[in-house]
Amino acid sequence: MSPLRFIQHYPASLQQQVQVLIEQNRLELSLKSRYPDWSHSVQTDAQLYDYTQILRQRYMKNAPPLAKVQYDAKIQVIDNALGQHRQISRVHGQRLKSKNEIRVSSLLKNLPEPLLRMVVVHELAHFKEKDHNKAFYQLCQHMEPQYHQLEFDLRLCLVLHALTEETPDV
Repeated sequence: MSPLRFIQHYPASLQQQVQVLIEQNRLELSLKSRYPDWSHSVQTDAQLYDYTQILRQRYMKNAPPLAKVQYDAKIQVIDNALGQHRQISRVHGQRLKSKNEIRVSSLLKNLPEPLLRMVVVHELAHFKEKDHNKAFYQLCQHMEPQYHQLEFDLRLCLVLHALTEETPDV
């Protein structure tokens, strides 16, 4: 599978620029120059929950509370998703109780914090807008003005990750 599959819906000219960076072995250097602080301190589920709560309270005060936010090693890049939102309903006696959960790929533990923030913002936006429509992306940009650039950079990280996974260690 081509590592460029993560950016296949972008213009051909942009894909060619990425291909040149790959051929010149400069993709990682380019990303690390854009994000010099490659690591972040949000490493545990409790820290991720607190991080998400801060964003939710700042931008979505009227959104329903979050029951759980956690890293999930089972979320794979192959699924074309690095995060999932869920609204789980359970019957308790004669009442229906609803819980909101967010799961984020463990891969994001090793990527820059702005990329983690972009995924968290994306999943939070789904609690208000279920579909990827204009209102959804406007909400994402309200919470993170650089949303589209961060999404592209995350896709470049996925390209880099796919290249390193395909390259056997000799």
